[in-house]
Amino acid sequence: MASSAPLLQGIRVLDFGRYIAGPYVGAMLAEYGADVIRIEKRGGSEDRFPARLSDDADGGVGALFLQMNRNKRSVTLDLGSPQGREVVARLVRTADVVIANMPEATLKSSGLDYETLKAIRSDIIVVTNTVFGPVGPLRHNVGFDSLGQAMCGSVYLSGQPGEPYRAAVNWVDYGTALHCAFGTLAALMERARSGKGQWVTGALLATAVAMNSSTLIEQAVARPDRVPSGNRGQTSGPLDIFATRDGHVQVHVTGQPLFVRWARLMGEPHWLADPRFADDDSRGRHGVLLSERMARWCAERTTDEVMAQMADARVPCAPVLSPQQALDHPQVQALGLLQPTPYPGLPADAPVAAVPLWLSETAAVPRQRPPTLGEHTAAVLAEVGYSSDEVAALRGAGVV
Repeated sequence: MASSAPLLQGIRVLDFGRYIAGPYVGAMLAEYGADVIRIEKRGGSEDRFPARLSDDADGGVGALFLQMNRNKRSVTLDLGSPQGREVVARLVRTADVVIANMPEATLKSSGLDYETLKAIRSDIIVVTNTVFGPVGPLRHNVGFDSLGQAMCGSVYLSGQPGEPYRAAVNWVDYGTALHCAFGTLAALMERARSGKGQWVTGALLATAVAMNSSTLIEQAVARPDRVPSGNRGQTSGPLDIFATRDGHVQVHVTGQPLFVRWARLMGEPHWLADPRFADDDSRGRHGVLLSERMARWCAERTTDEVMAQMADARVPCAPVLSPQQALDHPQVQALGLLQPTPYPGLPADAPVAAVPLWLSETAAVPRQRPPTLGEHTAAVLAEVGYSSDEVAALRGAGVV
């Protein structure tokens, strides 16, 4: 039975993050009860608008913003003004965590660097991340997810020879946010034990390198100098995407038990004694032959027929789905992950994903829609001691 009190109830988080690597940290903390206050520009920050879904009086909203900012409150603030700095100071005195995925120079110029915030509250936990990390020749360069993909070897090995491809999903951003969320919880546990706050920092390149580390280990030790092979795997097989009569499927065979079942399903039991297919590495080297056999088999069947026979043989297989097909798929729907979430101005509820975890004793909080721009400014400022007249004066001065 899940506990009644939210796990992070009483934890206040100031979220100055933008796009994914910062805000998704706040979204995960908010999902389990933290009071996460998103602080952005008076006109709305850039990450509010990608994949725009509406264009109303407050500038509209985009799909990325909805995913990153459910269960948060919104405050607008001019960080460059003295009054804005005072608002930040008051908020920090009441906060446990500050999230700001900004370059080092921007953190310092905005007064959001660790030393400045630590001087305001000694046990504050500051969570930052950059593109290339806190040290090294590129430490001051700016960028996005795709740069981490490019530099870790992943893009080079994707696509076809001479035509590298980046992944369309921002896995480096999300991975960095996951690491930083882990670091935030570790820092909260340390503070509960020792009373000390700390600086938690991640980097997109570091995440990408860590997630591709097995490939880098292989290169450093065995030096295979691998080249792209499209969708075909190189260290086992068959691992590829195959056309069916009405679509495509992804098949992934790794390990001897799976290969035995696959070979028997294909009517090729003699391949089990073929030295070309003796182990995963061998099957990877001869993956073209395996993919050709699988392609012929799939071409004679519909996607549903392929899925059914592969499931009966207990061989991993999945349909390649369009975004709409993913929304409609009964397995995706059964997970209950995409929660209908209203937002002012949208023609329909947005299917915003929850944190993809199931905890037997710890419940997520009920979904609250993402905030409109500055929706909670007055309420949050009142909580840190501003009167209604003072809030009105700050609005008049363009501070909030």
